[in-house]
Amino acid sequence: MYSRIKRLLKQKLIQRYTIDVNDKELGYSVKSVTGINMDSKRRNTIIDELFKIEGVREISEVTGRFDIMITMYAKSLNDMHKVVSEKIGKIDGILGSESFIEMKRRTKPMPYMPE
Repeated sequence: MYSRIKRLLKQKLIQRYTIDVNDKELGYSVKSVTGINMDSKRRNTIIDELFKIEGVREISEVTGRFDIMITMYAKSLNDMHKVVSEKIGKIDGILGSESFIEMKRRTKPMPYMPE
């Protein structure tokens, strides 16, 4: 097994080892994907400020009606509301946002990940 993993690492098919944390068990039961429109001249500063916010996990620059999409977690809807309105909304250069709260998640494994 070790030699196979070593070979896959060398071929760059595996980039890193990780664990999958159960956010709900840790009390983070609300997940949001938030689309942000921003002043593109302040892109790096805005992204740096967003990563300082507790609960912000991932930021993706995207095509479409938003400039970036943020994945974040909170312990309650009220906490999520505070993050969006009191923290994200006050970052200089953010022009607007729209949040999408995850109601239910369904996943399927990638074809290279057997169940």
